[in-house]
Amino acid sequence: MNAQPTASLFIDGRPVEGEGAALPVFYPYTGQEIATLREASTDQVALACQAAARAQPAWAALAPVDRARVLSRAAAIIRARNDELSRLETLDTGKPIQETLIADWESGAQALEYFAGLGPTLTGQMIPLGRDWAYTRREPLGVCAGIGAWNYPSQIACWKAAPALIMGNAMVFKPSEETPLGALQLAAILTEAGLPAGIFNVVQGGGAVGAALVTDVNVAKVSLTGSVPTGRRVYAAAAEGMRHVTMELGGKSPLIVFDDASLEDAVGAAMLANFYSSGQICSNGTRVFVQEGIRDAFLRRLAERAATIRMGDPLDAETQHGPITSPAQAEKIRAAIAAGQAAGARLVCGGPGEGAFIPPTVFADATDDMTIARDEIFGPVMTTLTFRDEAEVIARANATGFGLAAGVFTQDLTRAHRVTAGLQAGTCWINAYNLTPVEMPFGGVKQSGIGRENSAAAIEHYSQLKSVYVGMGPVEAPY
Repeated sequence: MNAQPTASLFIDGRPVEGEGAALPVFYPYTGQEIATLREASTDQVALACQAAARAQPAWAALAPVDRARVLSRAAAIIRARNDELSRLETLDTGKPIQETLIADWESGAQALEYFAGLGPTLTGQMIPLGRDWAYTRREPLGVCAGIGAWNYPSQIACWKAAPALIMGNAMVFKPSEETPLGALQLAAILTEAGLPAGIFNVVQGGGAVGAALVTDVNVAKVSLTGSVPTGRRVYAAAAEGMRHVTMELGGKSPLIVFDDASLEDAVGAAMLANFYSSGQICSNGTRVFVQEGIRDAFLRRLAERAATIRMGDPLDAETQHGPITSPAQAEKIRAAIAAGQAAGARLVCGGPGEGAFIPPTVFADATDDMTIARDEIFGPVMTTLTFRDEAEVIARANATGFGLAAGVFTQDLTRAHRVTAGLQAGTCWINAYNLTPVEMPFGGVKQSGIGRENSAAAIEHYSQLKSVYVGMGPVEAPY
């Protein structure tokens, strides 16, 4: 269970030990300390940003295909080492190994591979203006700050690094202090793949380190994955320097099940949308609206299938449901469950659990004003609500400050498209849920975020357009 890295930070192409406070790393399943890192000092954050600023111009000057080769090699290295990387991810997060083998580093490799392929195709635009003409250049921003979350630490690091690097930017990445190990592996892999020193750096620490990073004079762009309160603070700090921002924040997403939906598919999707990764996914469909005609059958089948979910040792290949990542988060989830019961919602299955484990939990007979239907819980807690018709459920689904995701289950595809058009969410699924291929943009609206990750849309958030006017004749001036 020893996961001690060579050093806590990665600055200017090499491991560097942190100069700040100790940062213990615990295996969520046993509570065992598996590594002890040290936070970056304020000076070390500045050094990382300075290294990135020095290295970035030469990296940007390379042909896009040369940058792409580095990302492609990194993707290949990740796939070759997926087993060991996935085991480390399980130790860091507590997620079952059957998840991390397919959904974490593999997703990161797909992002690196996708943007490696996309990079050499990116061009500007030629604009004819009669005798004269103009053209545009898509250029890098410079140094990008990435701030990750603890639920998908390595995937998030890759999702942010891939579009930033292919565009010729440098990055200083701060993982969550809860799950700091994967980003160091990514830095080492990128270096092995040929990334020049200083282009991808890792600093560790909590809010103070994040604040130093976001406000560093060399940083031109900030990309955060985190909670809405954290997003507000980071957004305000970034605004002081007129920095570009991407914010992928929290949600309380609706999953709408009409009475003509496939019951098995809808139940399966609702479980995926609430219990995968022990419910610790920002886009989860935690408000499940079920049409009156199938409510009882839906709840009955949901309870039957939830009872078969296997909890246990995350390193056991048969385990489907792992521990909550931290004791503090487990207590927050338990407080939410208690609040739901106190408000009068009916507990269909699950409950507070014991120790690091909270079982798959389902509430019924909930109302829209209950805290379990309003606030993000970030745990395996599903709140089901009943609705009568389409207009009603759209209005209720949108009655939230969040707008990250939404899902619709129905056999009437005309209705499916009509409903998704009316939902205030950045990402919607029809007869599916929580599938986030790198080819598709991902992000929220309202309080759930700004900007998009993945797909060609991400390039717009890691680059800027320069317009060039070309005069082809004498200058006409009235002077």
